[in-house]
Amino acid sequence: MTLPRFSPVVTVMVAAAQKAAKRLLRDFGEVENLQVSVKGPSDFVSQADLRAEATLKAELAKGRPDHAFLMEEGGGSGPEAWKFRFVVDPLDGTTNFLHGIPHWAISIGLERRLGKTSELVAGVVYSPAQGEMFIAEKGVGAFLNERRLRVSARRELKECLFATGIPFGGVPNKGAFMHTLGTLMPQVAGIRRAGSAALDLAWVAAGRYDGYWELNLNPWDIAAGILLVREAGGFVTDPDGGDAFATGDVVAATPALHQKLREAVAGGIAAGRA
Repeated sequence: MTLPRFSPVVTVMVAAAQKAAKRLLRDFGEVENLQVSVKGPSDFVSQADLRAEATLKAELAKGRPDHAFLMEEGGGSGPEAWKFRFVVDPLDGTTNFLHGIPHWAISIGLERRLGKTSELVAGVVYSPAQGEMFIAEKGVGAFLNERRLRVSARRELKECLFATGIPFGGVPNKGAFMHTLGTLMPQVAGIRRAGSAALDLAWVAAGRYDGYWELNLNPWDIAAGILLVREAGGFVTDPDGGDAFATGDVVAATPALHQKLREAVAGGIAAGRA
């Protein structure tokens, strides 16, 4: 199969991810030698993380010098009146990386400003340790390497496998999570917590998971993954049906399952507040 003709900016994003991945893979092979500083509970930043972000910013800026940035470590930069902005997580799944677990990814989303709102127009999620490059562009589709992606066709909860993120440390919404988990577990085939929001969303797009939910995420965690799911035919909103990218509360699923999962998550939030 031949990949579609992506916009030139997608080629820039893919090349930047591939370049950053080379050093990340070398560091992953020597993970025990990395010097690690602790930012917070289960939220580590390593030399590898910082080097990857620097490489991504340099490569993306070289290809698109007029674009702004929103990056996990470096924050916002570039022109205030930006028309396009790269939303970047250089190493999603840092805790996995630091424990030698090969489930982590580079995530690059491209956001286009539309007056007072914006839209996601391109996304790359690259899993170097697994050799998987997920690419999406608005109106073009979602792809894994050279294969077009579609969300799963499962319709019954009892057949479904969902992914989530488990609140840890000082993260809020533990009550909401436990209630949602208690609601769903008796009804589904299984629930997984793999440790990378970007890959959770990419795997929904690939039909490996039937849905995914998590609260209190950052824009760089989800920018590329949201577009992957949508371009693969899935739905992504927050639990109230609003903009997940704006709120950071994500419910992603197939068209047949999205409403059921959204209601379960919304019910969990309501119970957590009670």
